Amino acid sequence: MEGLSRFRPQPDHRFTFLQGFLKRPKEVGSIIPSSRFLEREVVRTAISRDARVLVELGPGTGGTTRAALRALSSHAKLLAIEINPRFARLLRRTPDPRLVVHEGSASEIKLALAQHGLPAADAILSGIPFSTMSRSLGLEILRSVHDALAPGGLFVAYQVRDRVEDLGRMVFGSPQVKTVMLNVPPMRIYRWYKREGTA
Repeated sequence: MEGLSRFRPQPDHRFTFLQGFLKRPKEVGSIIPSSRFLEREVVRTAISRDARVLVELGPGTGGTTRAALRALSSHAKLLAIEINPRFARLLRRTPDPRLVVHEGSASEIKLALAQHGLPAADAILSGIPFSTMSRSLGLEILRSVHDALAPGGLFVAYQVRDRVEDLGRMVFGSPQVKTVMLNVPPMRIYRWYKREGTA
């Protein structure tokens, strides 16, 4: 498809990801980026063609970000919230006007949406490692996700461990879960919907 080559990862992205892991392992959570198969599965799980606002938490060097941009409509916006300054700078090089990069914490999603003039999110996807953060921070981020979603909105988290499932039950209830084996390491994809009528 015309123009898709500009979204393919550059050769230095894996090295940049490794450097990010070595400097901040609790924030990055993995020594290598997600496989393309996992990226496709996450995007297929999280994005519908009528989605207008997608938020990605912890996009890293942007593999899943680029996959999401390929799936989103031309009128959609993708707000990528990245706490690592180096990754944020790399993401800003992506030549797509639909991508908005916000350097900051995943616990402040509504604030980030407001700062960029965006409404509540139709979907939020996350690769941030809940297993390496405190329980209180994990719950704070999940409540931030819940509050930033439009009613009926979708939250998708892809994780090595099941910590997000335990915390997510307290905020969203029981998730739908599937495992992707074609990734190193294998990943679980968790999916929750925000119930209609909840604030």
